[in-house]
Amino acid sequence: MTVQTMDPVRRKRRPGRPAWEEPPTAVGQTAKTVVLAIVVLAVVFPLWSIAVTSVSSRETINETGGMVVIPRDFDLSAYITIFAGGQVTNAVWISTLVSVVGAAFSLTLTVLAAYGLSRPNSVGHRAILFYFLMTFLIYPGMVPSYLVVTAFGLKDNIWALVLPSAISAFNLVVIRAFFMNVPQELLDSARLDGAGELGILWRIVLPLSKAVIAVVGLFYAVGYWNAFFTALLYIDDNDKWPVQRLLQSYILAGQTPNVSGSSVGVSMPPTLAIKMAVVIITVAPIVAVYPFVQRHFVKGVIVGAVKG
Repeated sequence: MTVQTMDPVRRKRRPGRPAWEEPPTAVGQTAKTVVLAIVVLAVVFPLWSIAVTSVSSRETINETGGMVVIPRDFDLSAYITIFAGGQVTNAVWISTLVSVVGAAFSLTLTVLAAYGLSRPNSVGHRAILFYFLMTFLIYPGMVPSYLVVTAFGLKDNIWALVLPSAISAFNLVVIRAFFMNVPQELLDSARLDGAGELGILWRIVLPLSKAVIAVVGLFYAVGYWNAFFTALLYIDDNDKWPVQRLLQSYILAGQTPNVSGSSVGVSMPPTLAIKMAVVIITVAPIVAVYPFVQRHFVKGVIVGAVKG
């Protein structure tokens, strides 16, 4: 009795099949894992060091000579100090207000404009759409924008952080493309039932566009939260600074954190711990909100922009 041995089957690429559709090899899978691990480490390690430094005591920071990597103790005095009042607490409140109000205001304007431009029978929609698309190619520049903002009396006004960037042309195009994919039959049936344009938008179009609305809303909120250059241009009053502008003054300009007088004295936390605590405060809201919107990204942006 003879035993027939079979040679291992060798993978051969099918003719006409792209390389990225082939199953990955062991070497390729290992290389991807190593590269991904390096990228994750490069992102996580600085955040870890910042978080550990923000909860370290003065003795630990002095022993390490700066940033702390290995935690030795747990001290929340930096967070207690900055939230006890003063400039940091006020800046966090202003950033939260600007992000919430600005995102709602921008999303409302963008949705209304995108719905009007998505209807082929709307008056002048081609010319208006071309006007918005021109902003991709032609940007007025910093000086004209500054002159316009100051001419409208928005200098040292919170609305100066919202109105100049109220509508993003990219977000407008994405939402418009998504609205154009809504079946026309649904809109016609709603009109036959006596619904107006606002009723159609509110009861039919928006419920079908929750994914893209969530993604664009996150884009606007993150943009308002992270913006510091507009505050650098238009806000001179320290009491109206958002948290990103305050962080820029601490980290880049080297200013000393201004906290409430109740914590100033012998028990004052180290300046480095306070700065790192402010960094954590600026990052934490985005990290907390992003996982809830992440699942909408592919459907909300890619699908909505395919036919745009």
